[in-house]
Amino acid sequence: MTGCDAASTSVRAAASPRDNIAAIATAPGVGAVGILRLSGPDVPDIARRVVGRLPEPRVALLASFMDAAGESIDQGLVLFFPAPHSFTGEHMLELQGHGGPVVMDSLLTRVLELGARQARPGEFSERAFLSGKLDLTQAEAIADLIASGTQQQARLAVRTLQGAFARRVEHLLEGLTRARALLEASLDFPDEELDPALARNVNRDLTPLLEETDALLAVATRGERLRNGLLVVLAGAPNVGKSSLLNALAESERAIVTPIPGTTRDLLHADVQIEGLPLRVVDTAGLRMSADPIEQEGIRRAREQIERADLVLWIIDDAQPTGDSAPPAGLPAGATVLRVRNKIDLSARDPGEQPCADGGTEIACSAATGAGLDALRQALLRHAGLGGDAGAELSARRRHLDALRRTREHLQAALSGATEGLPTELVADDLRLAQHSLGEITGVVSSDELLGRIFSEFCIGK
Repeated sequence: MTGCDAASTSVRAAASPRDNIAAIATAPGVGAVGILRLSGPDVPDIARRVVGRLPEPRVALLASFMDAAGESIDQGLVLFFPAPHSFTGEHMLELQGHGGPVVMDSLLTRVLELGARQARPGEFSERAFLSGKLDLTQAEAIADLIASGTQQQARLAVRTLQGAFARRVEHLLEGLTRARALLEASLDFPDEELDPALARNVNRDLTPLLEETDALLAVATRGERLRNGLLVVLAGAPNVGKSSLLNALAESERAIVTPIPGTTRDLLHADVQIEGLPLRVVDTAGLRMSADPIEQEGIRRAREQIERADLVLWIIDDAQPTGDSAPPAGLPAGATVLRVRNKIDLSARDPGEQPCADGGTEIACSAATGAGLDALRQALLRHAGLGGDAGAELSARRRHLDALRRTREHLQAALSGATEGLPTELVADDLRLAQHSLGEITGVVSSDELLGRIFSEFCIGK
């Protein structure tokens, strides 16, 4: 059995970290090569019973894989990695045979008979984390690298796997540790106000830490956007060219386009990449009053998508006489909206980004001719915090952003408290909370629930 099925946290917590685990590490189906991985204290004994002897460490051995009756299941390569010099930090074995499902299932059955158990999703990586071989950002980067849908996503995952994120977090943790040590050395009198000289030292130490946290949060935000992409919803009145714009961005005929208003009744999706940024672009029904129950349902779904969107492109037909191009008041208050004037091939307006009367900007383009679409793509990149000189440097997740935001809040509270002369104990507690939040990122501070959630997203065998 193999796949990416989730494992329950309760099962994860109940299992012993010292038992032997096994899993098919290659994808399901027929392939030239199939790999079975094992990890645990009894791996050397299992190896001897399956292949007749224990191979030299890290040296490939051609051998037959034997069942309980001594019959050959398959012939292939065996690799042995003794503890602690392995991915998991435990004894590990890889059996590389032919990639047929019957062969792989027979091999798995054999090692389970010899005392191993089926590994849970992500359990090999979890053991690597528990053994200190990886921190949590590196473990998550493995899953991100496997799931990469663009070259940019893969590049950022590799940088994080190589420790780029962890090094920046560790630098911040070292600074926080120094600041805490300075404060807590003066906690003999916790109820007294912070000494002015000590307050100046705290301000001197915390100001660059706050700036560094802001910089890392900006980098992580861009990395998270590139990892997860953006949900971009095309909205506007009927027949303004939303479907044509979807087709133009997707560079394929995804939506039916007619001159008849209200053609789009349901949601249409297209996955688009712009310089490595993945976008889920959604075409919606035109927003208007309608007595048609089918169109009413399409409009309801459109509004539902608008509420979920990272960005709403409010499309305007520039070929029609219009007054105010602002979106209607019915859009959600928190919606981020970019106005797009379409059909400039009919209005003779110049393409590109242009100022609006209210001080904002809008994009003038033509889905029919492609004029102005590059400006629209650049605007989408800027919304994601990318484009120009602002590139992403590492892969990040929403939990990282949450931890960094909490770290920043506690650092700001400590800095304000020191400036206002609050009791030393209160300032020190804010620094402790900042360090705790930051430690969640790499797993210096972690809970069973957090580990269960992270590693259950992995594939079995990784």
